[in-house]
Amino acid sequence: MAKIKAAIIGCGGIGTGKHLPALAALKERVEVVGFCDIIPERAQKACKEFGADGAKVYTDYKEMLKDESIQTIHVCTPNRSHSFISIDSMEAGKHVICEKPMAKTYAEAKAMLDCSKKTGKILTIGYQNRYTKESLFVKRACEEGELGDIYYAKAHAIRRRAVPTWGVFLNEYEQGGGPLIDIGTHALDLTLWCMDNYKPKAVLGATFKKLGDQKETGNPWGDWDQSQFTVEDSAFGMIIMQNGATIQLESSWALNTREVGEAKTTLCGTKAGIDMKDGVHINGVKYNKMYTLTPDLTGVGVAFFDAAGGDNPAVTELSLFLNAVEGKGELVTKPEQALVVTQLLEAIYTSASTGKAVYFD
Repeated sequence: MAKIKAAIIGCGGIGTGKHLPALAALKERVEVVGFCDIIPERAQKACKEFGADGAKVYTDYKEMLKDESIQTIHVCTPNRSHSFISIDSMEAGKHVICEKPMAKTYAEAKAMLDCSKKTGKILTIGYQNRYTKESLFVKRACEEGELGDIYYAKAHAIRRRAVPTWGVFLNEYEQGGGPLIDIGTHALDLTLWCMDNYKPKAVLGATFKKLGDQKETGNPWGDWDQSQFTVEDSAFGMIIMQNGATIQLESSWALNTREVGEAKTTLCGTKAGIDMKDGVHINGVKYNKMYTLTPDLTGVGVAFFDAAGGDNPAVTELSLFLNAVEGKGELVTKPEQALVVTQLLEAIYTSASTGKAVYFD
């Protein structure tokens, strides 16, 4: 079978750090023939390192989309442009894998989903944390009914000090927010996926910018520019689902806490609970005694997707996308699921700004 021809829009950190290495790992199935970035030197550098023979460099993604040989597009731009670039790509006949979050707003994300349905083109969102060994074990436990009815959960995305000081991460206009939309989105996606619950009823949220104006921050990537810090440094949400299940979402780039953890979930059910702190732990009661089970995840046996990812979640994610493009399997990270994540993130921001709960029909 001929290799799939892929192209990437946005050759910054997420493109060169995640997408292009994953594409290189699956070079027997896919080749990158187009590289686009508004900074031509970045696209040229990425093309030199990851490009197939004859690969082309662009600064205008619309020019690249005119290449009819390109079948898939990787959208790795700031959040503001996820929606219109993905829509333009699908309307040009390309399948799309777009980085998280799906979009800045629910309306933009809904337009992406509508375009996918209209054009028949595959659209998926980059939630690779679903495919860690820990996440796959937790998902399997939920699917097998080990936890029973899951009625309470926590979505964890807490950094004590790890504010990204490069790119446009601190720019509200480009990104739509700070840690909530950046890393909170991963924790929420993982939690909803494990619960298999995508029907929200109400949201109450709060955001804070308490540390963003401080100096001598202890940040491992260096002190941030306070004048450029236009987003929250922490955000929290309480989500009530239609069936009554409750989710606490916590996210921060900078918070005075020792308890940290990113892209993790804690789930509590009627039969047992499970968490991802320092590995995976299942807790419950057996023979009238409490127990904690800690599985050994160093071996094989937890990945239940037919993907060539090995231990690399980004490669697993891409392999599953390619399977769907080739008609060899169903899409795993569905745009309908990512749409609900964006809907809830937007609701937390709205609740925080208005001081009122957000209710869904």
